[in-house]
Amino acid sequence: MRALINACSRGIVDAEVRLVLSNETHAEGLAHARAAGIPTSVVSHRDFADRAALDDGLHRALESADVDFVCLAGFMRLLTPNLIDKWRDRMINIHPSLLPAFPGLHTHRRVLAAGVKLSGCTVHFVRVEADTGPIIAQAAVPVLGDDDEVSLAARVLLAEHRLYPLVLSLIARGRVHVEGERAIVEASQPGRMALLNPPD
Repeated sequence: MRALINACSRGIVDAEVRLVLSNETHAEGLAHARAAGIPTSVVSHRDFADRAALDDGLHRALESADVDFVCLAGFMRLLTPNLIDKWRDRMINIHPSLLPAFPGLHTHRRVLAAGVKLSGCTVHFVRVEADTGPIIAQAAVPVLGDDDEVSLAARVLLAEHRLYPLVLSLIARGRVHVEGERAIVEASQPGRMALLNPPD
């Protein structure tokens, strides 16, 4: 969230952050948003009888703030099909793995246990099934022999801070569209070399 706010405020992304919305009153991002002069709202899941009612509250808060596009960042609750359909192709998420590999929780632990050599992060359009939807962009980082969950998470987070603003910038410039269940991105530099880890 901080990376997106910084990118918008510096003009790197041609967008305005109109609302930072959380379901947790004490979320750290709310204080950061307030300090940056950005409106905030809390729609607590504890105040609603079920997920459908919560998602109606989230939708009303977004509409009241005149939001056009939603970027999820650390929102750890599953959304209902009704809300996802209302924001179809206008809601994106970032996940700390190279999807479709390692969806869900405890990602870095599972990456290390599997012994893969590249991990990273993925920005994708949101669909009903968790961590699915058209993939817009990915960033890869090496998995090192002495990594633990903390060191790998820190390396992936740095990649997230670069990737998420880049994707939002591409969307704001009209360079991303969805065909079926594929996100098509108009790349400015097509055909780069493949990543290798370990390097030859």
